[in-house]
Amino acid sequence: MRLWTIHPRYLDAKGLVAVWREALLAQKVLAGGTRGYTRHPQLARFRAQAKPKAAVAAFLVGLADEAKARGYHFDVTKITRPRARGLIKETRGQLLHEWEHLRAKLRVRSPEVYRRHHAEKLPEAHPLFRIVPGDVRDWERR
Repeated sequence: MRLWTIHPRYLDAKGLVAVWREALLAQKVLAGGTRGYTRHPQLARFRAQAKPKAAVAAFLVGLADEAKARGYHFDVTKITRPRARGLIKETRGQLLHEWEHLRAKLRVRSPEVYRRHHAEKLPEAHPLFRIVPGDVRDWERR
């Protein structure tokens, strides 16, 4: 499960569909609808919010907006309500760690998408996140 801090515009089609499915699974986990993935480290920052389910719903909205901009149809009726209105703080180190991880994936899987973004040093974050100074998060697998 990878719930990217990076703005979904940097994802290739395969990556965008994958994160949509993974975020729907995260939503189900946070709602208590499954026994699997309950301790997954990618859920830590959502669990840390006052309203974890609303936070993951807002994450899904950002993905759906990107999908719509590309002409894809993601079933937004699968997103629970209400949605979070605030921003989740995430570290610059985490954003950069994910950026390197994504660029390595894109280099192999989607060379055209990689070439389009490879020169960017600091990518834009998903609309749910506000980037603050700091290192890679402790929950990140390295």
